[in-house]
Amino acid sequence: MKYPSVNALTAPLVERLVADAEVLRLAVTQEPGGARMVDAGASVRGSIEAGRRMAEICLGGLGTVTISPSGPVASWPYSVVVHATDPVIACLGSQYAGWSLADESGDSGFFALGSGPGRAVAVVEDLYQELGYRDSATRTALVLEAASGPPASVVAKVAEAAGLRPEDVTFIFAPTQSLAGSTQVVARVLEVALHKAHTVGFDLHKIVDGIGSAPLSPQHPDFIQAMGRTNDAIIYGGRVQLFVEADEADARQLAEQLPSTNSSDHGSPFAEVFGRVNGDFYKIDGALFSPAEVIVTSVTTGKSFRGGHLMPELVEASFA
Repeated sequence: MKYPSVNALTAPLVERLVADAEVLRLAVTQEPGGARMVDAGASVRGSIEAGRRMAEICLGGLGTVTISPSGPVASWPYSVVVHATDPVIACLGSQYAGWSLADESGDSGFFALGSGPGRAVAVVEDLYQELGYRDSATRTALVLEAASGPPASVVAKVAEAAGLRPEDVTFIFAPTQSLAGSTQVVARVLEVALHKAHTVGFDLHKIVDGIGSAPLSPQHPDFIQAMGRTNDAIIYGGRVQLFVEADEADARQLAEQLPSTNSSDHGSPFAEVFGRVNGDFYKIDGALFSPAEVIVTSVTTGKSFRGGHLMPELVEASFA
């Protein structure tokens, strides 16, 4: 199967983001011979709209992200709605934060996970062999959930892996505590469902369409609280519908396996769970990182199956 180029599709989105930097309250810098840095919330205010656009860039131009005035939690009605016509490539081939980037040759302590179309050019993750996908580009972009742009060593690492010059790479970054950062994280509600489908061994090529929504979490200046809110938005307020070319048995099983309700850590605000494991992500049950409720529709038979359930009271507790 021939897949579209996520870099070709996102190139105009990146340029529009840069062109609208003043309106979106972003800061764009580029040193001679260096990568272009787009600060969307670290040393600038940024905006929800900037986060929405960052999410569409993360999706490789294969999805749309909108802010809807309706949602499962009455007191927090605005939701981030994500739709991807090719959810596997959009979410796993581009949006998934799968590229670990650390300053290994300096003392900056920088660490971030890379998302976006640049991953599909570098293909340093084994996941791309499973997807059967690789992209090429003369320019590319990565989105980082980070409080600063990457140091020179990380820029060089990315450029080398992508086979590009540093000046041909754009880094767009914002911390979780910012308006843009929290918005683009909540916009991963569909992506976490795709990642969970991959984890449980479902044939990804059978997923033909997908849509998801989660409450837009309010910004919080504390990192732990901000991270808790964005995760709770998905874990307890996220709803996803996947359309699959599968028989009813497989569709039903997927609907049962996907929701966060399957996790042994389900039922507590994420910040509380994080505290119980002393900040060690690897001690959190991986099944928790899923939408609260899932609908799986078999396009082969027309039957739909449901799993999980929303917990608006936990979203309310987290956001308030």
